Amino acid sequence: MSASGVPDRLLEIMQCPACGGSLRDVGAPPSLVCTACGLRYPVTDGIPIMLVEKATPAGEGP
Repeated sequence: MSASGVPDRLLEIMQCPACGGSLRDVGAPPSLVCTACGLRYPVTDGIPIMLVEKATPAGEGP
């Protein structure tokens, strides 16, 4: 299990819906950050919210 609560096996196959880049797991706040475009996707109760509309730039947010 990753720091955000997303299963490691799932994290291996996921990619950014905006650009197709790889995702990096972040524990605080629980999120996945795209290594290519820098969008941060929130993770709620171990479920990644992979909607571009819900993403924020990695430098913003809590």
